[in-house]
Amino acid sequence: MRKTIAALLAVVLILLSIGIVMLASASTVKGISSYHDPYYFLKRQIVWLVISLAAGVVLLRFDYHWWRRLAVPVAVASVLLLILVLVPHIGMEVKGSRRWLRLAFLSLQPSEFAKFSLVAVLASWMAGAGPRAQNMKEGLFIPLTWIALIAGPTLLEPDFGTAFLLGLVGMTILFVGGTRIGYLLITGTVGLCGFILMVLRDPVRLGRILSFVMPEKYPDKAYHLIQSKVAFIRGGWFGVGLGNGIQKQFYLPEAYTDFILPIIGEELGFVATIAVVLLFFAILVCGVIISTKAPDPFGKLLGFGLTMTISYQAAINIGVVTGCLPTKGLPLPFISYGGSSLLVCLASIAVLLNIARHCTKEHPDEHTMVFKDKAHDF
Repeated sequence: MRKTIAALLAVVLILLSIGIVMLASASTVKGISSYHDPYYFLKRQIVWLVISLAAGVVLLRFDYHWWRRLAVPVAVASVLLLILVLVPHIGMEVKGSRRWLRLAFLSLQPSEFAKFSLVAVLASWMAGAGPRAQNMKEGLFIPLTWIALIAGPTLLEPDFGTAFLLGLVGMTILFVGGTRIGYLLITGTVGLCGFILMVLRDPVRLGRILSFVMPEKYPDKAYHLIQSKVAFIRGGWFGVGLGNGIQKQFYLPEAYTDFILPIIGEELGFVATIAVVLLFFAILVCGVIISTKAPDPFGKLLGFGLTMTISYQAAINIGVVTGCLPTKGLPLPFISYGGSSLLVCLASIAVLLNIARHCTKEHPDEHTMVFKDKAHDF
């Protein structure tokens, strides 16, 4: 387990380093154009990095069992923040979406914190349900209510990408927690149909789907994807050199946020892109090892849920920028610009490491229950 902990720490530190270096390169043009400061975004990200590392150190020493008691209050607070974002003159509207709350010189994105709160409340409920998770009420209706309460306001922002991620993570936790597969298949099918219907009724999201399916027919809406592919092609195997990319010069509008991976591909090459993908795969492997060895049901579900949240988000972002998935507004964890995302990702890693520290104990502490329920064994 000590090797797993060391490997996870090393991987996260490498990703953070890549993020800072690439942000310094990808955001300079935008910084000069909008704020007359080439390091505007870099300085703000460093501030968030310091805050996130400090929070991570605190949470690393915070016994993860307490999250079981705090799960419901944290989830309720998360829902209230998501609703607050929708209130005029309180939530910040950017490009037609209300996703941010302004606090002094920083802004918070409640949907990022919603990811953590959803995992915590579902892990708490499913761990307590035990074998009763096979029942429709305990295993489906009640946890599905939490998913709806948290994902619903996110859809209204609108933030379809995060809402989809929340639903995907929620269903994964229910599956691992012991909910009947038949219930999940029916619920997932109905939910996916409803999600597709909402996309079809939204002109912006429908345009993204059409441009993904027929980019040659909708070149304007497929602009991000086309420029993203150009960046990877220009980079070749070893890139054009750090700082020498041209896609960040407004050819690729979101070069320092959602589409930062193509800048890595352009400047550092295909080799660096694959290295980033492998680093996220390493997080998945380490997270699964830690969660499977956790000494109690809550630790297993909490660790697995946090691991899959980061892994799913990374996979969706990589799928979008490579043209494998329709465009969604999800940042690349640890690398994309965004303080809220960075804070929640590092907090999730800290909680995961705290679970790992409990795995190394020879005897369970007073909070820990031995995990013997085969319905939850994964």
